[in-house]
Amino acid sequence: MSNRILCFGELLLRLASPGRELLLQSPRLDVHIGGAEANVAIALAHFGHAVGMIGSVADNSLGRAAIAELRRQGVDARAVTVRPGRMGLYFLETGALQRPSEVLYDRADSAFARTPAAAYDWPVLLRGAQLLHLSGVTPALGQACADTAIAAARAARALGLQVVFDGNFRAKLWQAWQSDAASILRELLACADTLFADHRDISVVLGREFAGAEADRAAAAAAFDTFPHVRNIVSTRRLQHSVDRHDLAAQWFTRRGEIQLPAQRLDGIVDRIGGGDAFAAGVLHGLQHGWDDEQSLRFGLAAACLKHSLPGDFLALDEARVRSLMDEARFDVRR
Repeated sequence: MSNRILCFGELLLRLASPGRELLLQSPRLDVHIGGAEANVAIALAHFGHAVGMIGSVADNSLGRAAIAELRRQGVDARAVTVRPGRMGLYFLETGALQRPSEVLYDRADSAFARTPAAAYDWPVLLRGAQLLHLSGVTPALGQACADTAIAAARAARALGLQVVFDGNFRAKLWQAWQSDAASILRELLACADTLFADHRDISVVLGREFAGAEADRAAAAAAFDTFPHVRNIVSTRRLQHSVDRHDLAAQWFTRRGEIQLPAQRLDGIVDRIGGGDAFAAGVLHGLQHGWDDEQSLRFGLAAACLKHSLPGDFLALDEARVRSLMDEARFDVRR
């Protein structure tokens, strides 16, 4: 493949109750295509990068629609294969006021989850790439997916690619099978250069609790001590006042020091799903362009904030639109 950035993971269909209704309160569901890794790929494509997606989908009209959407958003989908089985789904019930949103997964035995590790020829798939993005969602789907993710990370490490891992810990998925999340995730973090994770993700991997105001700082120090390849640990910090009103901040830890960005008020949130993926894409955009850490972090936070203004799983805005969030006159009508 000739893409500089590759993302590996499952494409999903999201079936959401309309507006703020309960699931099936009325006989209608809104459909969006997404998935953590695909969301990153799409955002990066809109930022102008050559991005490819690796994975598999169901050999039916749903799978083909998911591939078509990737292509429509500018992502190379040649390495997304069609296989027997079903599409992975998740159902979303968007909350309101003090009623939280709820996610119901229906991903068991999907075509992606059933694809054996041997189906992926990583030296061929990674040829010509500079960076591989993975997340903790994939290994949570079952042993085959965990084995595949570890094989991908090790192959990328051996070939000299940058390995980026987003913790994305999904307790419901890990609990659905006899998993050892800590040992599996430890294998993946051992290959990573850049880690999108906070103290909760690191706690799962290291089997240690980090608490208090210094939790993220202490967790980052412990991760640096444990994983010699990790150079960057980046995350957002979210304070939720209600479903529609959050404060979102960002932080970046390196072995040399840290950067803390103040919180941005998000009032009147449209859709928070995919906010972390937009953040990761924004930070990676800066790293790929050689920006300094603070500039990359500011862009990532702006991308995450903007994602909250858009329905669906992914951010489909170009660099200029994200940069405009940092302008003083960002709320003026553009004529």
